[in-house]
Amino acid sequence: MTIERPSPPTVADEREMLRAHLEFHRQTLELKCAGLSDDQLRTRSMPPSTLTLLGLVRHMAEVERSWFRRVVDGQDIPLVWSEDFNFQTAYEADEANVPAAFAAWRAEVEHARRIETEAGSLDLVVHERRRGLDVSLRWVMLHMIHEYARHNGHADFLREGIDGTTGV
Repeated sequence: MTIERPSPPTVADEREMLRAHLEFHRQTLELKCAGLSDDQLRTRSMPPSTLTLLGLVRHMAEVERSWFRRVVDGQDIPLVWSEDFNFQTAYEADEANVPAAFAAWRAEVEHARRIETEAGSLDLVVHERRRGLDVSLRWVMLHMIHEYARHNGHADFLREGIDGTTGV
């Protein structure tokens, strides 16, 4: 599979800029995982951490679902891997099905794209029940960019430790 990761534009309106940067980071995570075996995707960073590339993919499926489907779209659905809203469950990837994890993540990304596109404005304000906060779609987009950027830093180290690959 060829993974396209175009660079975000340097001049665009705010919404297009946010979309492009979020897509860039989504594709970066996919590139960090590309070409690895199931066992390599489950390779832990270092004891006692259980962090793996596959765990990051599963975690980001949960994050996409939580912010876009549950918060922005108001859907009353559980997380992908945890009915009791435990984000740590996603990191438990030792026995996880690799194709199912990527399929779930890609499905959640597609839902997120649709929900964001259908929203009338970045000024849309929704209520995030867990923390009791009102947040705008703009804030959610920025938070997602931050979330991916942070975890892509983890992915950099994980991938380098697996096969020496750096960059991307």
